[in-house]
Amino acid sequence: MIRLENIMLRQGDFELRDIQLELAAGEYGVLMGRSGCGKTTLLEAVCGLRTVAAGRIILGDRDVTALPPAERGVGYVPQDRALFPTQPVREQLAFALVLRSLGQAEIAARVEELAELLGLGALLDRLPDKLSGGEAQRVALGRALAHRPSVLCLDEPLSALDEELHDEMCQLLERIHCETGVTVLHITHSP
Repeated sequence: MIRLENIMLRQGDFELRDIQLELAAGEYGVLMGRSGCGKTTLLEAVCGLRTVAAGRIILGDRDVTALPPAERGVGYVPQDRALFPTQPVREQLAFALVLRSLGQAEIAARVEELAELLGLGALLDRLPDKLSGGEAQRVALGRALAHRPSVLCLDEPLSALDEELHDEMCQLLERIHCETGVTVLHITHSP
């Protein structure tokens, strides 16, 4: 569940205020708006990457407003994907698990599970510059899902994809949502 209560955010001269949003646990919500209206800023606040000037962010049954990103249980796919250029896909998928000090066997099993879910098995040893746009997007999605978050935040996950890849990614997102039950907040500028 995601609940935003009277959120106020400031960035330079830009300000969002009195933002209210509620998304039930397990729902897939889409927040749509024109470029520059504050969608990414709001998403980053949910993830803990921006501090709110006022209001509360509730995830599940916890007020996470003051918690750091790692303690929020949120997976995040930024618009630019932010893949690490020197890490192969296997290490990208393992990244959050290594940070959480999981054992090697558990990490390897989760990486294999994600590779199967996202169709990345044949790509595990590839570097990001050798991936297509759709493959890179699936890797970013896998990295965000690796630690089994309760909330998944997607920033324009379909914007850089051609029509065929767009449709494939929509189907993949729907399947992941159904299989994992994760609450999804997806922002976009287009329907």
